[in-house]
This record gives sequence, structure tokens and C-alpha cells, in this order.
Amino acid sequence: MRLLVVDDHKGFREGLVRLLGSLADVEVLGEAASGEEGLVQAGRLQPDVVLMDLAMPGIGGVEATRRLRESAPHVGVVVLTMSDDDASVFAAVRSGARGYLLKGAPRTEVARAVEAVAAGEALFSAAVAARLVTYFTAAADTPTAEPFPELTDREREVLGLLSRGLPNARIAAELGVSPKTVRNHVSHVFAKLQVADRAQAVARARDAGLGGGGGPGRQTSRGACEDRNW
Repeated sequence: MRLLVVDDHKGFREGLVRLLGSLADVEVLGEAASGEEGLVQAGRLQPDVVLMDLAMPGIGGVEATRRLRESAPHVGVVVLTMSDDDASVFAAVRSGARGYLLKGAPRTEVARAVEAVAAGEALFSAAVAARLVTYFTAAADTPTAEPFPELTDREREVLGLLSRGLPNARIAAELGVSPKTVRNHVSHVFAKLQVADRAQAVARARDAGLGGGGGPGRQTSRGACEDRNW
């Protein structure tokens, strides 16, 4: 198995490289200290599996995983992180990670996850797996649940208006709030949905049945220019 380690903590990264390098049938091809560097290294080295931290400066692990899965879907990603909150777990899984372990996991568990993901399977720590089962079971039992449960009601409303093509000024007028408040809501929506811009947010919203494709709310080119920052 050919591995790449991506983690901004130098000491932890080097220790992980030593640990993995000592395993039979494992070759550590390289290491990277950021998501950006990890993407470059993955493109150059073509590993079977990337061990990815989440909290890194610049491109974080979630976005790096998403980009890597788009450019090289044959590469498996195992997240190895300190973050055990629901938002991090679900964002990583949505981005395409096929493994999720917490730092401090036993060496045997790390080796088992790498082996499983290299074979095209998925493996999560017991606590993370239980959380995923609970989440998806609840979702299946609640077919009428609102889309994007991680958003507040107001953020979901803003996303719906975004998906109709409304610029921030129109959204502010519709909701009776200031443009600054709308910008804050839009920023929170981007962060929670793990998207980079309006186009990605609108695509996610329309896939979930929010908004529409035309009518009075269609954004003009002038509106798009006015909203360029968001």
C-alpha cells in the first residue's frame, strides 16, 4: 500500500510516518504540511491512501478531500484528526472520506483502516460508526425533515433565496434585515455546507429541492457583479 500523510503538526506527522513505515507491505511515499501541499503531492505521487488531518491552515482537510476525490477518485482518504464533533464527521464523510479515526487510535486500528480503504472499503472508529448509523437511521425515519438540518431556520431561508438568484440586497429587503446581516448568514451557510461560493451553495440547495430556476427572482448579471464577494 502506497501512502501519503497530510498533517500540519510536524511532530505528529513524523511519528505517524515512522509508525506506518514500520508496517509490512506499506510504503510511505511522502508527507505534506497543508491541504494545498497534500493535493500537489497526491497528484505527483499517486498514493493508494491519504491520511488526512482536518484542521490545517489554508485549505482544510474537508476541502482537500473533496478536491482529491474529484481529481483522483481512485485514491482513498482516511481522516485522522482530533475533531470528534458531528459537524466535522459529517462534513468529512460528505466530502468523500472513507475512513475516520481520532488521533490516539491504536496502531492496529490505523493499520486496519488503511488496509480497508486501500481495498475499496470504508472503516470508521466504533464511536464514529455508531454516530453515522444513528444519524442516517433518524433521517430515514423522518422523510419530511427539512433539508440541511445543520442550518438554522433563518440560514435555510437565506439559502432558499440564494437559490432563486437573489442578490444580497434583495434578500435583505425580503427578510427586513440589513445587508450586513445577510452577508453574515451567507458566510455561515457556506461554512456549514462546506462550499466555497454561491454557485456551489445554489447547486446544493437545488439538489435538495430549494429555490427554482427562473421567474422574478432570477439574478441579473448586474446583481451578480454587485454580489461578487458573496
